[in-house]
Amino acid sequence: MKVLEVRTGFKSRAVKKKSRTNSPSLQATKSAQTRRKVVDATIHCIIKFGYANITTPQIAAEAGLSRGAMRHHFRNGAAIIKAAVIELHERRLRAFRRTSETESHDPGTMVQAYWKQLQNPTFVAFHELALAARTSTKLARILLPLEREFRERFLEEAFLLFPEWSTEREAFGIAMTFSQTFLEGMAIRVLNDTMDKKMVAPMLKLVENQIRSMNPAFADQPMEMRSSADAGVPVLESKPLPNASVLSRRGKATKLSALESAT
Repeated sequence: MKVLEVRTGFKSRAVKKKSRTNSPSLQATKSAQTRRKVVDATIHCIIKFGYANITTPQIAAEAGLSRGAMRHHFRNGAAIIKAAVIELHERRLRAFRRTSETESHDPGTMVQAYWKQLQNPTFVAFHELALAARTSTKLARILLPLEREFRERFLEEAFLLFPEWSTEREAFGIAMTFSQTFLEGMAIRVLNDTMDKKMVAPMLKLVENQIRSMNPAFADQPMEMRSSADAGVPVLESKPLPNASVLSRRGKATKLSALESAT
């Protein structure tokens, strides 16, 4: 590499001529790639070992870097975890956008798509962090603000992606919160093997029909349980309630039966 002499007053100093291999754009690309390696390694270690058991040497080894090289890009462990949480949220948003880019916005299709997302190892990492934040003040300070931001972004993007809910914004917020809370809780039980897997299908159907009932654009009929001959497990089915005249006749019949029993 050539060296140029640059005069500054009475003194001269040696300046290395920058080669193309050290251009700012290339350095930025390399830096981004290294950061990506560290973040991916961190997520992998959280999934593999659990948050409580990971160390920075483990992450460095997983990323194929020295600890010094890793510290050059992240000043401490907290910065690494924060970057990993941000990446986890971005992955979940990208997955959500992919599943939403379809002509079918039927509740059943979307419930199945979100449930599929929750089977991804990314959810395991997210769950590990959420659980650890309960007893780790440092982790909670990192995770909770990012989690609130993620929920807000998720809801706003969902509202834009589902125009059929444009006149039912409040109901949509409730539907999204309900489905996320229910399905994520169910995913944790499946993950911990504390839920009979035969119950997954009827529970997904329950969520689907609950969402369907919240928007007149899908259905305005109440839901009623029935037994599915095909699956052999309870599922939900839309079924109209009897009208007022039928209820009146039933009421009279019940009263007459009661009087006959009394006599």
